Amino acid sequence: MLGEGRIKTEDLQEMETAMQKARDAVNEMRASGTAYKHLSKDGTPEPVYFTRLPEIKNGNPNTPVSLQKLKEFGDYLRTNVDAVVFLGVGGSYLGNKVLFDIGAGPSWNSMGEKRRNGYPRIYFSGNNLDAGQCEEIMNELRYWSVHAWPKKKRFKVMLVPISKSGSTLETLASFIYFYEACNKSVMFDTEVTAVTDRNPEAGSPLFALAQKHGWRCFDIKNGIGGRFSVLTDPGLVTAAAIGMNVEELLKGAGDMEEACRMDDVYANPALMNAALKYIASERYGCHIEVFMGYGERLGSLGQWYVQLLAESLGKKHNRNGETVYYGRTPVPAVGTTDMHAQTQLHQDGIRNKVVQFLQIKNMPGDIVLGMPFEEPAFKKYNGLNMSDALAMALDSNAEALNGDRRFNARYVLPEMNAYHLGELFYFLMLSVAYEGELANVDAFDQPGVEAYKKIMKAKFAEHSN
Repeated sequence: MLGEGRIKTEDLQEMETAMQKARDAVNEMRASGTAYKHLSKDGTPEPVYFTRLPEIKNGNPNTPVSLQKLKEFGDYLRTNVDAVVFLGVGGSYLGNKVLFDIGAGPSWNSMGEKRRNGYPRIYFSGNNLDAGQCEEIMNELRYWSVHAWPKKKRFKVMLVPISKSGSTLETLASFIYFYEACNKSVMFDTEVTAVTDRNPEAGSPLFALAQKHGWRCFDIKNGIGGRFSVLTDPGLVTAAAIGMNVEELLKGAGDMEEACRMDDVYANPALMNAALKYIASERYGCHIEVFMGYGERLGSLGQWYVQLLAESLGKKHNRNGETVYYGRTPVPAVGTTDMHAQTQLHQDGIRNKVVQFLQIKNMPGDIVLGMPFEEPAFKKYNGLNMSDALAMALDSNAEALNGDRRFNARYVLPEMNAYHLGELFYFLMLSVAYEGELANVDAFDQPGVEAYKKIMKAKFAEHSN
């Protein structure tokens, strides 16, 4: 990000006063639970509590009672439930999918021994209005109900609809489908755990339904937007379902919070990240940010980051009401896969991108290739460690970009576990909060989303009538 043809020391020096103001604004947010001029979609003041997520205490989004409830939920699933279907879209899905991909992995459902201590199979739906996806999951549940258990035992399915409003179309459509399909079959024993706004004044239809049927219910707290919710109940229910250490996840976030409380703006990692991205965008025309994690399990993390960056910073107006059209277009990528798809553009295309790499130093698994073939062309693969080759690919990509003075940066984690994932989640959340202050936009609203929702709601109401 720094150097000839890129950000200069003078650029940062000129930003120092603005960085100090951003630091002070986020400190005020921590203390008061409010953000300057932030209003809810109905125009009333709305709190911002995401900076309180790491600290487990009464009055915060995560409390000793809420964590104990999550632990009991995980224990119940492990001993009583065969499959869980999480139903959510946007912030009620993307973070959950990251937790599953990193904490469980792609073979979780098929390899019983990897579902340690009897944890259930996990499925995700409600993230699209896709009938085919719903039917495929339902068919798989039917398959396991017949083939994986004694026929006299009913296959227990837990449905977990996640919606703050309790009326999200994608989520409720899928939930209704699965609830009806499971209850029609004698093969299934169906339970529901709702995750929604439990404040009666909020009027969540899902909460009313949970009360009527006596379903277990987790809360979506006020002041935590969907894209920031992965470190509270809407995301942590998935962590509990796969036995991830929730305390370690929050401890990682808490340690990052402490690291970002430095008075020295140059020693605050999230603020520095925000300042560099802001300068690259505003002064050097880098209006696209590629998030490229090296490793197959990191693909969903890029998708989660797309929502965080796009909804937080993609704003037409600043907080003074002036038209600014701020924001960067986020592009998810996976290394090395997308080195064979996107890197040509990153390297030779228009100079309007920051390529953000994510490297895991100690990747899970350690494959060293042998020499099963005699042909000389294959000798170079003998003794090759695949993790080392992955690191070499990243280094080569970065070196090529640096050679042409292309903007890029690298996050490096020692390993991808609950602690470091919590660090990374929180670092990225704080980064967009700081950048919102630098750009003078509200990083916590989403008026563009509300625009299409109003139109779609009217169309849906007309169709229903």
